[in-house]
Amino acid sequence: MSPATPNRYAGRRPRGLLVIKRFIIAFVLLALVCGGIVGFNLFRDNAMQQFFATMKPPAATVSTMIVKPTEWTPGVEAIGTVSAVRGVDLTVEAAGIVKDIKFQANQKVEANALLLQLDDAAERADLEATKAQAALDQTALTRALELQKRGVGSESTLDSARAAASASTSQVNRLQAVLEQKLLTAPFSGTVGIPRIDLGQYLTPGTSVATLQDLETMRADFSVPEQQLPLLKIGQKVRLGVGDGELPFTGTIRGIDPKIDPASRLVTVRAEVANPEGKLTPGQFVQVRVELPEENNVLTVPQTALTSSLYGDFVFVVRPAKPAADSGAAPAAAANAEEKPATDSAKPAAEAPAAKPEEQSAAAPAEPAAEEQKPQLVLAQVFVKPGRRNAGLVEILEGLAPGDEVVTAGQNRLSSGMSVAVDNTVDPTKPANQQAAQK
Repeated sequence: MSPATPNRYAGRRPRGLLVIKRFIIAFVLLALVCGGIVGFNLFRDNAMQQFFATMKPPAATVSTMIVKPTEWTPGVEAIGTVSAVRGVDLTVEAAGIVKDIKFQANQKVEANALLLQLDDAAERADLEATKAQAALDQTALTRALELQKRGVGSESTLDSARAAASASTSQVNRLQAVLEQKLLTAPFSGTVGIPRIDLGQYLTPGTSVATLQDLETMRADFSVPEQQLPLLKIGQKVRLGVGDGELPFTGTIRGIDPKIDPASRLVTVRAEVANPEGKLTPGQFVQVRVELPEENNVLTVPQTALTSSLYGDFVFVVRPAKPAADSGAAPAAAANAEEKPATDSAKPAAEAPAAKPEEQSAAAPAEPAAEEQKPQLVLAQVFVKPGRRNAGLVEILEGLAPGDEVVTAGQNRLSSGMSVAVDNTVDPTKPANQQAAQK
């Protein structure tokens, strides 16, 4: 190429520099996009952390009661079995075929009432024959006595006649007793059970016919530990019930076994209770409570308020939250601001200017603000030492003081320091039907 020939590449940038420039621009754009994504994620995570850190959980709703000294009626509780004071299984004394059944199931009978008749035809025939022989022997005895008075009879003849008459009389009495064994009568007044025999059935001695129970008075046999034996005495009041925690029947202790069972370390106690309406049935399971002298000034809480754990028994006590240290200036400023309206309110109503609509609308949000000024309630977990239990209440020996507000319902998922709201419209210590009636 000659020097005079112009260079067509003159004034052009090298191709490599253009590629580098484009690469740098793409890299910068990519860095900006990645940095924006990373920055947005960091900003989002930080905002979420701050939101959850400053967010207060909603207050849990609980039901509470104020602890105060009450009257306490201690007692000894046990499980017993009811039986009739007079109750037997009726049986026959002699063998025979059932001729007649004189009772029905659940029939009330009087003492000495005829219940069962066995076939006694053979016994009656023997009795008639024996009576005839006894009459003949009595006639022979009378004749022998008459001959003895006349002096023509011997002493041996008189003695034989007298012995024969006495033997015949005894034989009549024996057959009369055998005949009575063919009858089954009620030994006392009561209610007879379901017949266990049928007409024409052959019965052997000792066969059970039915049960007879006097349901007017019942007795309850129960056992208590030997440690509680000194608390019991004859004549003590006893309450009984068949379930649902109610003890509607009242009786007294009639007997205490003087011996303690060495195997179970229990002592047997017997109580009697009137049963005029027949609600108690022999053999029935009952709950027994022996009433002890009443005590005063005993701290009690409902059993629903007491929670048991591996570390001990505890309750949740509701207390006002402690104010924060840095918020002390705000209440002071609010108090100073409230002093001025107080002085203005002392002026007559005529001198006070009418409030503008804007001021009335501005004063409306002040009511929720006033509600927020109410003291916040928090929970405190307090370990206690429980004692005796009775009628859904438990005695507290240590841990609580009169005036403490204890949570009685809503303890699920509660923890110490948690904020709560008290709602006593529901009382777990009362049945639902009673609460509905109060409402």
